[in-house]
Amino acid sequence: MDSKNRRKQPRLLSEPERARLEEFQDSIHYSSRYSDDNFEYRHVTLPKNMLKVIPKDYFDTETGTLRILLEDEWRGLGITQSLGWEHYETHTPEPHILLFKRSKDYN
Repeated sequence: MDSKNRRKQPRLLSEPERARLEEFQDSIHYSSRYSDDNFEYRHVTLPKNMLKVIPKDYFDTETGTLRILLEDEWRGLGITQSLGWEHYETHTPEPHILLFKRSKDYN
C-alpha cells in the first residue's frame, strides 16, 4: 500500500455531501469473500455515477482514482461491512471498485 496515498486523519463528509450520496447507497454491490492463507478479501463496487458526487479530495490527484480511504471515510460513503475491513487498493482500470481485506484471524 502506498503510504502517501493514505491520510492519517479521516476527512469526514459534511451533511450536504452525505445527502448527495444517499441515493446511491442501495446500489452498492458487495462481492463474496475470498481468502488466502493470511487474509480474507472482498471488493465493493460503487455505482459509477456515485464517483461524480464524491468530494474531489477523496481522489488521488495523480491517478484520478479514489485514494485509500480510512474506515470513517468509506463508511461515510455508505459502505457497510462488519468490523476489521481495511481499504487497501482501488482497481485503477475500474475506479469504482474498491478492494478490502482483513486478517483471517480477526475476531
